[in-house]
Amino acid sequence: MRVARRFLVRGRVQGVGFRYFALDAARRDGINGYVLNHQDGTVEAVAEGEAEAVERFERALRRGPSRSRVEHVVVDEIEPALGGTGFNIR
Repeated sequence: MRVARRFLVRGRVQGVGFRYFALDAARRDGINGYVLNHQDGTVEAVAEGEAEAVERFERALRRGPSRSRVEHVVVDEIEPALGGTGFNIR
């Protein structure tokens, strides 16, 4: 079953390779969506794909790359609408 989620990640998540880490995790699992930095220091990711793949992606975001420190992740369920657009950094 296809699902879509929006993640807002707080902590030390900018300047540590977090977006590239998310890109690699998403591409490994065939997830469509994007990741971007916000001016307030958070990172937003939108992921669409098979439920198990999106759950693996979420676990990766909660862990983050070695230089990051993820403090909190807000998860919102959204309607799948991206289709096969791939995953990119914005």
